[in-house]
Amino acid sequence: MDLSVVVVSWNVRELLAGCLASLYASLESGGSSFEVVVVDNASADGSAAMVRERFPQVHLLANAENRGYAGGSNQGLFLSLGRHVAVLNPDTVVRGNALGTMLRFMDETPTAGMVGPRLVYRDGQFQHSAFAFPTLAQVLFDFFPLHGRLLESRLNGRYPRSWYEAGRPFPVGHPLGACMVVRREALQKVGGMDEGFFMYCEELDWAMRMHRAGWGVYCVPAAELVHYAGQSTRQVRGEMFLALWRSRFRFFAKHYGPLFNRVVPWVVRLGLRAEERRARAAGLSTQDLAARLDTYRHVRELIHEQR
Repeated sequence: MDLSVVVVSWNVRELLAGCLASLYASLESGGSSFEVVVVDNASADGSAAMVRERFPQVHLLANAENRGYAGGSNQGLFLSLGRHVAVLNPDTVVRGNALGTMLRFMDETPTAGMVGPRLVYRDGQFQHSAFAFPTLAQVLFDFFPLHGRLLESRLNGRYPRSWYEAGRPFPVGHPLGACMVVRREALQKVGGMDEGFFMYCEELDWAMRMHRAGWGVYCVPAAELVHYAGQSTRQVRGEMFLALWRSRFRFFAKHYGPLFNRVVPWVVRLGLRAEERRARAAGLSTQDLAARLDTYRHVRELIHEQR
């Protein structure tokens, strides 16, 4: 089998339906042999029932509890049979033969262990699809956005738009986790996603391990997907902000040196003070302001736990 596609979903039934419809239309016209595995992380919106009814050919794993993105992905990855595996977010729409294009690149590039596509927003506008690994500058920009050119620059981990427009594959630190195609051999050598990352940073960790094991990681801009971005996580924004920083601190502790890990908490504390000032000045309701400040307090507690 050429490709196994794993889709992990949580409470995005209609987006999942659109994703699967586009996925089957793409793969059935592309000539590759494939299977699709959907892992539903205990959705309460009837997602699993929809898959059973409308896509009976899918191998459905309906979890009784939310195992997180990494845990759900690993369930599908290690049940799959393809010589390549793709992890695909449900808030995506596959355009043309995007996955087939990435498979061809993998077959032509035996050193490639992981590739990602070019992503666009629903209106077709440009979306950054791959990034360099985080630096202190990027952490600073998260809290103190400066000039737009700096935010769009290599200093902030972005690759030039001209590289995407050229249409040629280029090496990257990591693709955005919305879509990643991984060679089976690389998966077997590197292992699956680290389930210690319940949400966020799992693709950074996975790509970092690919690099360190000697595999190339690329963006293939000739393969294009629409990515709606954040449709599951925006349902619980405060919890996801906390989850983001919990995962980032874990990623930094796992892969970065002691100096970086001494400095980054200072940067985050400084940033949180700025966020609190902005929240107080934003005219939020008493309830929303209290929730926002409580989230920032929990992030500070995470910093304290890192000591």
